[in-house]
Amino acid sequence: MLRSSALRRLFHVAGGMAVLLLLVPVKAELNPAAISIQHSNQIKWTTNNNAGNANAILAGDPSKPGIYVELTKWFPHHMSRPHFHANDRYIYVLSGTWWVGTGSKYDPDSTVPVPAGSYVTHFGKQLHYDGAKDEEVVLEIVGEGPATSTNGEVK
Repeated sequence: MLRSSALRRLFHVAGGMAVLLLLVPVKAELNPAAISIQHSNQIKWTTNNNAGNANAILAGDPSKPGIYVELTKWFPHHMSRPHFHANDRYIYVLSGTWWVGTGSKYDPDSTVPVPAGSYVTHFGKQLHYDGAKDEEVVLEIVGEGPATSTNGEVK
């Protein structure tokens, strides 16, 4: 009797400890040579108040040859003027509604909305302008450097 009662108690204690171990979060150690993680509060944004936007470089260097990945955050009521880039750029709208227009004449009323979750290609050497209207918009831009922007506005 003592044996079965003590054994039962041992199973209860062991079972309780197993449940507790399952509830305790385990911090996994990742190999930094295999993966790099930046949480949103670790991403370094550079604000350009004159342009009404902020940028964060995630990979590469847009000023040098090679692929780059950057985030662009347009502040409400700010847009670029007509311009073009030497190379194609691939853009995903992460949040907000991005407004885009084409041509050499700046006309924000002629822009079209591109909602979050949309994908856009800006073809190299083609005039466009873009930005935010009533809300902030965040874009992920992938391109090939060096990234240049050439004014193409006709007034």
